[in-house]
Amino acid sequence: MSPQPTPWPRALEWKGGLHLLEQTLLPQEEVWIEISDVDSLIAAIRRLAVRGAPAIGCAAAYGIVLGVRESQTSETWLQRLNQTAQALLKARPTAVNLQTGVRHMLREGEQLANSETSFSEWSPRLLKAAQAFHRQDERLCEAIGRHGAPLLPEGGNILTHCNAGALATGGMGTALAVIYSAFQRGNQLTVFANETRPLLQGARITCWELQRAGIPVTLQCDSAAASAFSQNLIHAVVVGSDRIARNGDVANKIGTYGLAVFAHKHEVPFYVAAPTTTFDFDCPCGDAIPIEEREEQELHSIGLTRIAPEGIQVRNPAFDVTPAHLVTAIITEHGIIRAPNEEKVLAQAGM
Repeated sequence: MSPQPTPWPRALEWKGGLHLLEQTLLPQEEVWIEISDVDSLIAAIRRLAVRGAPAIGCAAAYGIVLGVRESQTSETWLQRLNQTAQALLKARPTAVNLQTGVRHMLREGEQLANSETSFSEWSPRLLKAAQAFHRQDERLCEAIGRHGAPLLPEGGNILTHCNAGALATGGMGTALAVIYSAFQRGNQLTVFANETRPLLQGARITCWELQRAGIPVTLQCDSAAASAFSQNLIHAVVVGSDRIARNGDVANKIGTYGLAVFAHKHEVPFYVAAPTTTFDFDCPCGDAIPIEEREEQELHSIGLTRIAPEGIQVRNPAFDVTPAHLVTAIITEHGIIRAPNEEKVLAQAGM
């Protein structure tokens, strides 16, 4: 019997080469693009054709394979391995999974080069390592959903921000994995999705994902969230993360911090769903997390139409940091970290 199709889409797949679902065209068009070289992958990451910390990490793992596969000698292979790794590490600064994926593949490549494996097997073995990294993310997503689903109130309204769904990961998502899993267990919840400025990923992608899965979703503008809390319309918040510091501070899409403040004020649980690959144990706190500043055009224009006056200054941070004391719990593949702090984060990581 063939496996049943999942209700969630895929962000990327390897079919003789790396293929990405072009997310900048959603929801109007579902177009897959083939990435044949590292420069094209870096461009795709930067323009958010592929986005979401875990998905970027998986794409970067495959990017290492693209970088070395035309090498004719072991010396060239090793040189390209390191060059590709350094180029990919500069693609986007905040999402730590990109670093995780690149460094994992770098270690795998160096181990191959130092083993008795014949050179002809290096690239095929490296591809298997990238595919294993991708499959691992699928398993992490499933585990996050399994652990987080019981936290969501039965029949409640669940607020999410940006897109932490299947299109942000190698599997079923992080925040949306919790929602998918709860819904599959019979929880007749409704999702409130913030549109998420400036690129409207909540409106364009999260709503598309949830509607595709048959989950009721209500779209609201970001600035409507406060009134939704005040009217007791929100019963829980669940978001993803691009980097979590050692003390439990969380970097996520710009606007997340405000939601955490509203949730705290109105005594609504605020959950962060992320695999431990998103934890940066070398980063002591949120103040040390690099925050990406995006292009001005994303804010002063909609598509090709400029909506703001020429000559104004634009501030366009892609992320903000939510301090750990505002986080009710972090949901990982290992379980729940309630009221996170450094001791609890390190304990779950076995450190």
